Amino acid sequence: MAAYYFLLIVLLAASEISEADGQNELCTDFYCNSCPELLSIVNQGVVNALKKETRIGASLLRLHFHDCFVNGCDASILLDDTSSFIGEKTAAANNNSARGFNVIDDIKASVEKACPKVVSCADILALAARDSVVHLGGPSWDVGLGRRDSITASRSDANNSIPAPFFNLSTLKTNFANQGLSVEDLVALSGAHTIGLARCVQFRAHIYNDSNVDPLFRKSLQNKCPRSGNDNVLEPFDYQTPTHFDNLYFKNLLAKKTLLHSDHELFNIGSSTNNLVRKYATNNAEFFKAFAEGMVKMSSIKPLTGSNGQIRINCRKTN
Repeated sequence: MAAYYFLLIVLLAASEISEADGQNELCTDFYCNSCPELLSIVNQGVVNALKKETRIGASLLRLHFHDCFVNGCDASILLDDTSSFIGEKTAAANNNSARGFNVIDDIKASVEKACPKVVSCADILALAARDSVVHLGGPSWDVGLGRRDSITASRSDANNSIPAPFFNLSTLKTNFANQGLSVEDLVALSGAHTIGLARCVQFRAHIYNDSNVDPLFRKSLQNKCPRSGNDNVLEPFDYQTPTHFDNLYFKNLLAKKTLLHSDHELFNIGSSTNNLVRKYATNNAEFFKAFAEGMVKMSSIKPLTGSNGQIRINCRKTN
């Protein structure tokens, strides 16, 4: 009899743990009762922003990516500096280049009017990234919801976690593996560079130091980005369709026409990722499928759930 009660207690404890874990999992219908208008509000906010500037879609996607790679998808990238911490906005990968904060502010304000103190900035950022890709012609995916917002941020963590344009393939693999992402995720998610722009300071080393670059492409970029000066001159990652989400990024990799050294590393002599690049360059549907799967995984990196963090009313500061 004692053994029976012991077993019953163990089973009940396991059930409670399972239920607690379930509460911490992200789910697509998290706000179906508490904020049923959420999806349409975020979508309309993205549409309005894209009408003003198509480039903002790439910026919103990049914000979500840079947020998730630093201690998980917790909207820490949106926090302004305070007396107690220096945030992520001035980290090397974000300083003078991360954009779209005002768009998230506007969407958050609209969401707060509809359902105050309910929806996290982290969830809004995840939805805005998905909607941006869709409206620029890319794939859709189910966005799990239920994240909460961080109450702190760290510039040093951002500097250590966000992949840099000078990374080689080995470092890129390690960087993504540290986030629980595979080599397939690395290549597919790099396809986000089919939209958006990069600054001269980010691609200068590639066009002057790397071999195996298309000579005419290199010369064209060198004319705009000299060895010194013009640091903030912008060039599109995908020079043919910079505001349309497609697989031309991978076609450009095959043609040795890429902006960043880190991109160049994905398709180079002896690179273990060459076959994946070829597959996505020749099959847009395969790229879209892999990208959507990679985004689901990335947007689920270490979310704050349950009673962790908070629902920030203003995405730029804690409550």
